[in-house]
Amino acid sequence: MIAKIKRHFQGQVVSDAMDKTIVVKVSRVRTHPMYKKRFTVTKKFKVHDEKNQFKVGDTVEFVECRPISKDKKWRVIYPQTV
Repeated sequence: MIAKIKRHFQGQVVSDAMDKTIVVKVSRVRTHPMYKKRFTVTKKFKVHDEKNQFKVGDTVEFVECRPISKDKKWRVIYPQTV
C-alpha cells in the first residue's frame, strides 16, 4: 500500500464564527514567469478545529485529511504540550 503525501500549510485565522470550523488565510509569494515581478497570492481554507481552540489572529498549521463536509478537507495540527 502506498502512503499518500499529505499537503501541509501554515496560515492565520481570519474567522472562527462556525462551530468546530475556522477559516485560515494562507499567503505565498509567487514570481511572474515573464516579468519576474514578485506578488502575493492569498487563499482561504476551511479547517476542522475539533476543540474550538483557535481564535482570530492565531497562526495555525493544518494538513489534508478525508472530506469532513462539502468544503472542509483540512484539519488542525494541535501543538504538543510538554
